[in-house]
Amino acid sequence: MNTTTHKLSNQALGAVMLALQESLLNELDIVPILKSFELVETNEGLVVKNPPTVRVTDNTTVAAKDLENIVKK
Repeated sequence: MNTTTHKLSNQALGAVMLALQESLLNELDIVPILKSFELVETNEGLVVKNPPTVRVTDNTTVAAKDLENIVKK
């Protein structure tokens, strides 16, 4: 069996941290965000092509559908 080992780049680790922060702050499931990550292998390690973004809002509630829309961007 031939296996390849990959490591996350600093950018990918940051994307995971942003996803975790969004999930914790809004009490939402992190799994849909992580499952949507598109990973690319680079010299620095795996990079997330579509990292989550940080939103600054007026404390309105974030629904699961909002997260799905964020991930699709």
